[in-house]
Amino acid sequence: MPFALHLLALAVFAMGTSEFMLAGLVPDIATSLDVSVGSAGLLTSAFAVGMIVGSPLMAAFARRWPARTTLLGFVVIFTLCHVVAATTPSFSVLFATRVLAAVANAGFLAVALTTATGLVAPNQKGRALAALLSGTTIAVVAGVPAGALLGTAMGWRATFWAVALLCVPAAVGILAGIRPRSEPTAEGPAAGASLAFELAQLRKPRLLVAMLLGAFVNGGTFAAFTFLAPVVTETAGLDEVWVPLALVVFGIGSFIGVTAAGRLSDRRPRPILGVAAPLLFLGWLALALVATHPVLLLILVFVQGILAFAVGSTLIARVLYAASEAPTMGGSYATAALNIGAAAGPALAALTLSDSSDLGPVWVASLLTGLALLMLLPSVGLIAPRNRSGEVVR
Repeated sequence: MPFALHLLALAVFAMGTSEFMLAGLVPDIATSLDVSVGSAGLLTSAFAVGMIVGSPLMAAFARRWPARTTLLGFVVIFTLCHVVAATTPSFSVLFATRVLAAVANAGFLAVALTTATGLVAPNQKGRALAALLSGTTIAVVAGVPAGALLGTAMGWRATFWAVALLCVPAAVGILAGIRPRSEPTAEGPAAGASLAFELAQLRKPRLLVAMLLGAFVNGGTFAAFTFLAPVVTETAGLDEVWVPLALVVFGIGSFIGVTAAGRLSDRRPRPILGVAAPLLFLGWLALALVATHPVLLLILVFVQGILAFAVGSTLIARVLYAASEAPTMGGSYATAALNIGAAAGPALAALTLSDSSDLGPVWVASLLTGLALLMLLPSVGLIAPRNRSGEVVR
């Protein structure tokens, strides 16, 4: 993989830390700003809504700008949002900074996905996606638990300051690694395609179904992940110090899942979807049933990290393949698919929280994944079609 791809992953790590870190900070934010845990959890949905709106909007707005200039601008805006978030006493202002930071994150990721897939061979989109998303999974493994520990020791505001500082080396990496000569250009029939033509690709059933499936699976993942902290402390009865450990366990699993999918999703997406997706559904059901047993809970958190990111990243790779005729907007379609789920999942999960049980979000994860499975089984041939020789069409 090109070195520039790993520099993009560094920025994704900083942004991924911000996106996921609320999973360990929700209770403290709720107490500090005098709001309910459910309301604080909606900060994750606010971020996801900003990602959904910002992804196609920013990609369309900046589609003809140089990649390095665009990526750097988004990182600067993202950094400033975290400085404001770290200093505000208002939940409303914090909410607004999450939306604006998400718009910047969405623009960055949409351009980064297009840039990343343009840096590799046309049949290696899955591997490029895995390299880029490794920044996200490392954020879950290291950044989010470190943020949770920092928040426990010094307050949740310190975590926002830490994310702002993480953006500095990411910006330097973009300046150093993304040169005009390395910026990809569209080739083939889609080269120079108009915005209207690229938007028209959204009418294709193959692209729409892949996006919808990605949204359902990611919605289930975020529904459970956002409210993992109360499951660990209240349902399983573990001390707060176990929350970062549970996040690490999930993150390690997600890194394994996205890495394995990156090696297989280009050539063999059907086995991943046909085997891992049913297991993911069964895993959420099992987690809801055994969450009172700490050891079983941690084992399933690890397994679900593997399965969720293997299935999710494979579906997003199918989105990128299906959107191959939208060279500047395809990355935004993949980003939107991810974050429609990331917005809807926690919002639905928040509605299920009650004083008697913290497992409502896990049941929501089961429901959303089950709906995805019902849709996936009859549509595998659509999103991963084969040619006459039996190879998956890319």
